[in-house]
Amino acid sequence: MPSFADLYHERAGRLLERARAFNAPVIARLAPVIGQSVARGGVVHTFGSGHSELISREIIGRAGGLVCVTGIIDPTGGFIENLPGYGERLAARYDRQYQLIAGETVIVISNSGKNASPIDVALYAKSKGLTVAALTCLAMSRATPSHHPSGKRLFEVADHVLDNGGVPGDAIVEVADGISAGPTSTLIGCSVLNWLMLEVVEWLRSNGHPLPVLKSQNLPGAIEHNRELARRYKGRLSRQLA
Repeated sequence: MPSFADLYHERAGRLLERARAFNAPVIARLAPVIGQSVARGGVVHTFGSGHSELISREIIGRAGGLVCVTGIIDPTGGFIENLPGYGERLAARYDRQYQLIAGETVIVISNSGKNASPIDVALYAKSKGLTVAALTCLAMSRATPSHHPSGKRLFEVADHVLDNGGVPGDAIVEVADGISAGPTSTLIGCSVLNWLMLEVVEWLRSNGHPLPVLKSQNLPGAIEHNRELARRYKGRLSRQLA
């Protein structure tokens, strides 16, 4: 009898493969949009409420990642993500401080896609002329009603939809009657974002643009390299490199 961990490894691996196949054409359309914005000096914004914030932070200030990625951070950790209008105010405050500029892209992450704050952020960004990419679980989102006043779910307001390929409830290993463990949204969601960022980097290189990629600060000369990259985005990054 396979252990719970073995079952998770096997099933999550299959979901990861399916997510790669499903998202590849979406990434192929989205990466040039982001690449063109980055080439013009733009930044990429991310937002995830609650546990989805972990995924949004995966590509912020990350060794091997683009320096020009910044995050809209919810100081409540998602505690009031369904308070009417809270997400809009959060985005507006961020906009005043760091700027949401037309032509840039915001990646909004929500596994369920039904809670108000992520939808608020997406709608605010669209009103400012940004491209909105959603990273969600379509199976979960389609099975649940929206908590947003518009009645829409995140995938219904986004310009591009990335699917983490998970199951309703997120966990994939039944450990007792009616109880499952082993969520996949973080594992696969982070993979999807890294696939996307690599496609953006490849687009930039193929079109002759500089690669604003951070190095691990543990490598010789990396801190100086990273500071020089970040200097170009002074005042635009919510996690500014020193």
